[in-house]
Amino acid sequence: MNAIGCPHCGLLQHLPETTPGLVLECVRCGHTLGAPAVAGIDVSLAFSAAALVLMLPSALTPLMSLASFGVQRRSWLPTGVEALWNDGFASLATVVFFFSIVIPFVYLGLMVYVLGALRLGIPAPLGRLFRWAVELRPWAMIEVYLVGCCVAYTRLQDVGEVRIGLGGWCLIAATFAVLLATVTLNEDAVWASQSIRDEPARSRRTLRCDTCGLLLDAKYEHSECLRCGARVHRRKPATIQRTLALVIAGFLLYLPANILPVLSIERFGRVEPNTILSGVRELITLGLWPLAILVFAASILIPLAKLCGLSLMLLMTHLRSRRWLVGRTQLYRFIDFIGRWSSIDLFMISILVAMVQFGNLTRVRPQGGAVAFAAVVVVTMLASRCFDPRVMWDATERTA
Repeated sequence: MNAIGCPHCGLLQHLPETTPGLVLECVRCGHTLGAPAVAGIDVSLAFSAAALVLMLPSALTPLMSLASFGVQRRSWLPTGVEALWNDGFASLATVVFFFSIVIPFVYLGLMVYVLGALRLGIPAPLGRLFRWAVELRPWAMIEVYLVGCCVAYTRLQDVGEVRIGLGGWCLIAATFAVLLATVTLNEDAVWASQSIRDEPARSRRTLRCDTCGLLLDAKYEHSECLRCGARVHRRKPATIQRTLALVIAGFLLYLPANILPVLSIERFGRVEPNTILSGVRELITLGLWPLAILVFAASILIPLAKLCGLSLMLLMTHLRSRRWLVGRTQLYRFIDFIGRWSSIDLFMISILVAMVQFGNLTRVRPQGGAVAFAAVVVVTMLASRCFDPRVMWDATERTA
């Protein structure tokens, strides 16, 4: 029997050894605590290495090319960052640079190193490195960037002839490799492979590491985890205060993000400001209903749903209510999972700004609404990461 603490409701429970085809769920909130391995370390390593190799031509060769007015323009992975920076939107360029280039490369590099070391049997302390890989995964937005490219592709067809380059095909392949590496990765097996010195007695383990799930003695609170090196806390520090501050900031930014133009299109001296909603209407006009629904959901509905959902959790926790506890916990899991997809419009803007530059004939420029929108994306993601769903269950226990 293995002792484990549920990361979403805090219940300590004993689990049997995982058997083939058996999924183990928390008896209180339904969170999956153990599942049979989809594949071994070799498979995840192969997909991670393939994704890393494919990302190189994605950054060094053109993703797309646009021919219009007798001029051809090409877009590489860093081109959008450069265009945003040159237009005076340094903060926006920085966000796109880290989400689409820096963090994906660092994440894949860490995964290849950790899984490769395990495969070769290299006796190295890999817990800290794997912790960084796990924590960086939500911010490595390769698949989100690809969807942004698809939206940009449909809008560029109104300007001229668009062709996908070698970098674009490599980006598509890298995205599928990353998704397969994520699906086949068995995190529990990686953590179990790391030896622990001075392991506490099983009867005294009451404290759970939020990163690797290791149960520790209460004396290790505010100290480093023995396996991954993360700072161990009984609950995330100041979770209510931090989440509330970020939610308020998110609501304040949400309005200008949707009212102000995110980009402007200059055609023959005429300036046409575009908001997120007008972009959705344009996709509907073109008959691209699936993309219109996707952009509307990702850019308008998801940020609002996250802010309202987190507000509900904070309010019910303050009231120490027992109502919908399981439902609220499931809502938190959903909010934490979908938050990154709000970045689709952000990446689409970076591609359009880089490619549609034909002097006085046609030109796309970023606007202030894009900065507010990027801030909403970052703030809502941080809010869901700061919130600790276990406090919702703690509040009801104190009431009882």
